[in-house]
Amino acid sequence: MRLALNEIHLGDARKLLTEIEPDSITCSVWSPPYHVGKEYEKDSSYEEWVALLTEVILLHYPIIKPGGFLVVNIADILCFPDPTMPRIQARNLRRQRSDVAREDVLAVKQAYPNYNRYQLANLLGCSEQTIDRRLNGNNIRGGKYAIQTRVHLVGGIIEEAGTRAGLYLYDRRAWVKDATWENSKWHTLSYRSVDEFEYLYIFWKPGETVIDRDKLTPEEWVSWGSRGVWSIPSVRANDDHEAKFPLELPRRVIKLLTALGDTVLDCFMGSGTTAIAAIQEGRNYIGIEKFPPYVELARRACKTELARLNNTLTVQLALTME
Repeated sequence: MRLALNEIHLGDARKLLTEIEPDSITCSVWSPPYHVGKEYEKDSSYEEWVALLTEVILLHYPIIKPGGFLVVNIADILCFPDPTMPRIQARNLRRQRSDVAREDVLAVKQAYPNYNRYQLANLLGCSEQTIDRRLNGNNIRGGKYAIQTRVHLVGGIIEEAGTRAGLYLYDRRAWVKDATWENSKWHTLSYRSVDEFEYLYIFWKPGETVIDRDKLTPEEWVSWGSRGVWSIPSVRANDDHEAKFPLELPRRVIKLLTALGDTVLDCFMGSGTTAIAAIQEGRNYIGIEKFPPYVELARRACKTELARLNNTLTVQLALTME
């Protein structure tokens, strides 16, 4: 059984991708789980997450038509607890509540060698935690007993999986979004930057690719079609899905890399954003989603968009007949 066009299919991508007609997908564009603790991925280990990405990408080679594309949207920085990582010590001067310096503690300690840290704190008019931090360097980010967070780049995982699949990295676009990452507080606590970027890794399946710049207006080609950086605001309200991306993101990919009547795939469909973009651009779509509530959410969104377009066409037709 082959998956029907213009439908959101319930199931695991690793099973349903094998049900898609070979060489039928012009562009597959999707955003996988990011392994950052969302509700739908909380039970997945890091190793399972890497295996998921790798297998899904491997399954794309048979279904993408020659000259077609696979586009993976993902944040390039992954953070996860690593108990083997040295603890990050940082003396943040702007957040330091006590003027007591290490030299002050050492001087009092030399004068009163038998005093414990509570007695030293009483003499210096500070807390015992301040004494401990000055003597032992316990300015640990997250607390003395916290497991530190390792920063890991994701791009290498994606590229390796694409290469194993027989796909070739064709391009990479940077999506500049808003500074909304949950760790954006770092900009006041350390030298680490706020993560304001996600990336679109674009893979090509060997075959003839038709280049038609006329699919875009001259303004579109200059402002984003030929540009490596796309500035698109994030979705403001993830009220019905935890991880929406803006409609403009898949719309640009679809308009740039496909033509009217082509088929677009999203195997992590979520709320249906890619399908809506495909509908708006006159492309067919296939969606795959493993969570039933999101399947229904995406189906409703597609139905609403089709109704809106039909109403628009009806009004336009009525106006031309007046």
